[in-house]
Amino acid sequence: MKNRIILMVVAILMVTTIFAQVENPVKWNFSTDNVNGEEAELVFSATIDHPWHLYSANLPAGGPIATKPWYDESDAYSLVDGIIEVTKPKVKYDEGFRMDVGTLAGKAEFRQKVRFNNIGTQIVTGEIEFQVCDDATCLPPTTVPFSFEFNVGGETAATEAASTEAAAAESSPVEVTADISDSEEMAGEEIPATVSVTEEKVSSELAGVPAMEAEKSLWRFFWLAFGLGLLALLTPCVFPMIPMTVSFFMQGSDNRARGIFRGLVFGISIMAIYTLLGVIVSISNVGPNAANALSTHWIPNLIFFALFIVFAFSFFGMFELVLPSSWSNKADSQVDKGGLGGVFFLALTTVLVSFSCTGPIVGALLVEAAGGLALKPILGMFGFGLAFAIPFTLFAIFPSWLKGLPKSGGWLNAVKVVLGFVVLAFSMKFLLALDPTNKILTRELYLAVWIVLFSMLGMYFLGKIKFAHDSDLPHVSVPRLLLSVASFTFVVYLFLGLFGYELKTISPLLPPKSPNGLDLTQKAAYSGLPMAAADNNEECTPVKYADMFHMPFGLKGFYNLEEGLACAKASGKPVLIDFKGHFCSNCKKMEAAVWSDPEVLNTLRNDFVIVALYTDDRTKLPESEWYTSKVDGKVKKSIGQQNIDFEIANFRTNTIPLYVIMDADGNVVGEPKGTDLDVQSYLGWLKEGTR
Repeated sequence: MKNRIILMVVAILMVTTIFAQVENPVKWNFSTDNVNGEEAELVFSATIDHPWHLYSANLPAGGPIATKPWYDESDAYSLVDGIIEVTKPKVKYDEGFRMDVGTLAGKAEFRQKVRFNNIGTQIVTGEIEFQVCDDATCLPPTTVPFSFEFNVGGETAATEAASTEAAAAESSPVEVTADISDSEEMAGEEIPATVSVTEEKVSSELAGVPAMEAEKSLWRFFWLAFGLGLLALLTPCVFPMIPMTVSFFMQGSDNRARGIFRGLVFGISIMAIYTLLGVIVSISNVGPNAANALSTHWIPNLIFFALFIVFAFSFFGMFELVLPSSWSNKADSQVDKGGLGGVFFLALTTVLVSFSCTGPIVGALLVEAAGGLALKPILGMFGFGLAFAIPFTLFAIFPSWLKGLPKSGGWLNAVKVVLGFVVLAFSMKFLLALDPTNKILTRELYLAVWIVLFSMLGMYFLGKIKFAHDSDLPHVSVPRLLLSVASFTFVVYLFLGLFGYELKTISPLLPPKSPNGLDLTQKAAYSGLPMAAADNNEECTPVKYADMFHMPFGLKGFYNLEEGLACAKASGKPVLIDFKGHFCSNCKKMEAAVWSDPEVLNTLRNDFVIVALYTDDRTKLPESEWYTSKVDGKVKKSIGQQNIDFEIANFRTNTIPLYVIMDADGNVVGEPKGTDLDVQSYLGWLKEGTR
């Protein structure tokens, strides 16, 4: 009896252990809201365990799996507009995919409005697809079924919504029922508590980690705007106005305190005018999807690109962007009235008169801010106005400092020209939305344009290029020489990107690497390897899926475990199983940071038979290869489903990347290994597996 109890305990512990590491960090809650007549909103709410994160519903091509509901075909309803992200995603640069992606942590809510075409009972069914990752591992893309039932035009005016939680791995549909009446009484009905509570929870979570990241982004933009405000002071439209404006503060002043007070009012007025401009832009950028549409849709991005080109040509002196002269004349006429009102109108006149130089800078800032948080344009314009106002206020307090100002001259126009080159270079980023797959605007073409632009900038510093309003340059000054050296140094740095180097400093601004582009980093990694190592396992030829998948860094690998084990027996080498995914950011990080190391590459190439098993591949297999899983009882029909089932059944986890070493008989050697960005640690683990 005692032995039976022990066996039962051991069995329970074994089952518990098997499933203890199968991650299931997302729970979904489906409900309805804003039920009105023949329209309603489907609400998809996710609770995400720490430290995992979902991905946004709107991602650029070539990135991870976006969170998106897929609907079964039906003529009973139609979708109204696209899906709305109620929870603002945190945008960050993903080193694995080499692009900015939006992520959602803690809580996430998505909404989709539907319009029903018929009365009676209507059902909306489908499944929501998503992927979760943390800083070390990812899970394969997962789908959760849902089912919403509505009574459109029913006798009752009440709206009922039943919400059910569903774990990410569960297969049973989540049902939500609701009655929709087209009677006027519907307007007075209350929305179910489950819906409003969900919205409140989501809103409260916005003060968490994503909000902290958003705050950092806002402050970075503030300092960028502040720096551009200081730079705007050095343009020919603004710099000469400083001493003239300060002299106005001192005129008729019986004491210095009055001049200082006027200077302070003038500075505050400047900040208020620019901040008001930011408020106007912020108010116009309304709706949960407005920022995303501005940053991802091709039409606004094409408009922004055209605006940046106009701003750049204006800086080059092709034309001037000026406001109607009547505006500045009316403002100037109010200055003579004196008092605080006169000081304010002097500030307004300064803003209007300097627009031909500051307009392109302010416009570029507002365009950049329009695709972000509502507070971004306000904070940006406040920072610009603060920097713009500081010298006027300081010179009003310390008028003797005016003697130290450098004289106006050709260098002021040079500042405009340099800004023109910079704006022209940054305009390229808006073209990325027009070609999300980078088939035309490749990384190489993008870099080539930058190389030409900054080469021209270096030649401009040396006086080899002259624009319309430039003064004659009899000799090259030391500052110009140093700036030309900096420009050409940057050009050399950009050249490295044409040959496959990462350019990590500016990589967020660039398209991802072209798969067919020249990459000397791989060839450099192979240099020094023995000639015999150039072609691993010559006696083994991958067959299954070899035309579909490819190994990084020119490595030879298999995509079917049986083929890999057969090759291992023939070559006498152990097998390295690489559980990975097409959309796995951490898998790409491991390859870029660890597998690219020459010693690691040497070990992989010479000492292992590599088997790459994609757990997220959706290729459907012939029906003869389908099987029913012993893990969850489902029929596994695709390559990815079978690979993830094999991983869970044998290694008690569904996380990727996962590296497993096996001998030729299929016995596991040592412990499996997840993400480990320490090259020496990973290399030591590999060598342990060959002993």
